[in-house]
Amino acid sequence: MKIAFLAPAGAMHRFKGSFKKSLHYAPLTLTTLAALVPEEFNAEVVIHDETAGKIPLQLDCDIVCITCITGTSSRCYAYGDYFRSMGKTVVLGGVHPTLMPDEAAQHADVVMVGFSEQTFPQMLRDYVSGNLKSRYIQGHDYTIENRPIPKRELLNKKRYVTMNSVEAIRGCSLPCTFCAFPAAFGKTVYKRPVKEVIAEIEALNSKEVLFPDVNLIVDRAYAIELFTAMIPLKKIWLGLVTSSVGIDDELIEVFEKSGCKGLLIGFESISQSSQSFIKKGVNKVVEYGELMKKLHNAGILVQGCFAFGGDDEDTTVFERTVDMVIKTKIDLPRYSILTPFPGTLLYRQLEAENRIIERNWAMYDVEHCVFKPMKMTKEELESGIEWAWRETYKYKSIIKRLGINNPNPLLALPVNFGYRGYAKKFSIFTREVMTDNSDIPSPSNNIGMLKR
Repeated sequence: MKIAFLAPAGAMHRFKGSFKKSLHYAPLTLTTLAALVPEEFNAEVVIHDETAGKIPLQLDCDIVCITCITGTSSRCYAYGDYFRSMGKTVVLGGVHPTLMPDEAAQHADVVMVGFSEQTFPQMLRDYVSGNLKSRYIQGHDYTIENRPIPKRELLNKKRYVTMNSVEAIRGCSLPCTFCAFPAAFGKTVYKRPVKEVIAEIEALNSKEVLFPDVNLIVDRAYAIELFTAMIPLKKIWLGLVTSSVGIDDELIEVFEKSGCKGLLIGFESISQSSQSFIKKGVNKVVEYGELMKKLHNAGILVQGCFAFGGDDEDTTVFERTVDMVIKTKIDLPRYSILTPFPGTLLYRQLEAENRIIERNWAMYDVEHCVFKPMKMTKEELESGIEWAWRETYKYKSIIKRLGINNPNPLLALPVNFGYRGYAKKFSIFTREVMTDNSDIPSPSNNIGMLKR
């Protein structure tokens, strides 16, 4: 058996798209599934990640497994149609096929709904026995305990900023209306035993660790246990949390002692009414400045994420946000446009109000506007985010934000320069560019070529 795992990417995040060098970490989905291929099959397995290189059109394999989010789904479908026309068995899974399984089924032989670690090996066994089903659904007894170590060796390590991504906790119970994760997978929080996480970190034999989990502090007791256990390891780590970390001095102290050097925090907006609009009440805008001081004092850098387009935001929001970002010295600001992913409460709300104006999923990359804003036009929203990116990553703005007291300039400066390049290229990713999949042959053309 020969299996090819594919991770298509949108135009902005494709290899050599927005960045001269990839700023992506090693993905876990495909490397984990590769580790779950039953040993008795002696399978040959390859992984092609479009953030790290091209996906070959000539694949020597029996099964093509494609992981898919909404923003990449149009491209995933194009690959699915193409490889099916080549006689391959195509499997689609991930957030978008889970949200839209009937749609995905039009472009695949198999759709994996929900998390696939338990159903994936069974799917392969059914394939071998000739009993392949068209759909596999996550079971109620799903767990992320006792997982094998991801097959990181299948990736090109030169194409990632770090190979050392490790999952500890999966899920988030917050009620944010825009988030596709709970819409697809529910609000159950899954935890790996701390001993398993620590053992995997030790086996990496590396100084740094990155936790891509959507909310490391969704279970405070678990976070305290995990990062207390990490203190003796003397590692450097980065991860994702909510702004509520700022009201928990004990947690910050444990983070500092365990080697935390960077956190991604979804600030979302400088407007408290916008936090109410998306139901992210955990964010207290008036506390952002104090939070930044606490984290900097603990030696922790912050990637602060903002999403423009809330119903109470007008065109002044861009300048006000950039001013706040510079004033509070957010180390690595990242801007997006509020995006109503299918299946979310936000999508249902905007659909009911007849405000969804874009149906091509390739535009759902969180950097383009797909709905009618309330207090500005679509064009004003898109030009505003481009201005914010450019203004924030001017040399003078970088210097003002990082200042002379930055806790880790050797880490902050290179990434800022990487995002400066991203900001400069922002305007070239038009709708025409974003939706262009002409590099993937259409099935009809491919069938014609085979006949010739």
